[in-house]
Amino acid sequence: MPAGVNVPVLIGAVPLFTVTSLTLNEGYAVARIAGGRLAQLVSPNTRTINVEATLVGTTRLVVKKGLEAMALTSRAMAGATAPLMKSTGLPVVCGMTVSLDMQITGLRFTQSNQKRDAVDVSITLEQVPRSSVTAILGEVLDIALAAGTLAIPAASEMVPLERQLGGTL
Repeated sequence: MPAGVNVPVLIGAVPLFTVTSLTLNEGYAVARIAGGRLAQLVSPNTRTINVEATLVGTTRLVVKKGLEAMALTSRAMAGATAPLMKSTGLPVVCGMTVSLDMQITGLRFTQSNQKRDAVDVSITLEQVPRSSVTAILGEVLDIALAAGTLAIPAASEMVPLERQLGGTL
């Protein structure tokens, strides 16, 4: 991303502007071939995303409630929010991936004496595919994001090979 641009991580409709880390874990199913020693990767079967962020400013508690509503933490929130997620889960859009059909499986909020005007949040999401259409759409969007990043100038580039090796050989 260009310097000076703060692009948020979107979890559903909630933008997180101060994400300190985002981890994407992908797991794959392994099948044994004819009960022998040979194995083959047959399909991706798990995708989890862990987000660490800090909620700051006067809207920090509103964002906290938005995350709780999407995680369906109370019966009242589940009743109001669940019908909207019947056909698709939460989309997660960030600089690394576009993942549809995600569901919040863990939320942890921390407020400390050192940061009284901020709330640290740890979010765990797991992919729960609703249909093959949204699974395919999610992969197409993820590929489009990867292709689109080629056109965006980076804030820093790798050191050219000539400089790494001390000049031309």
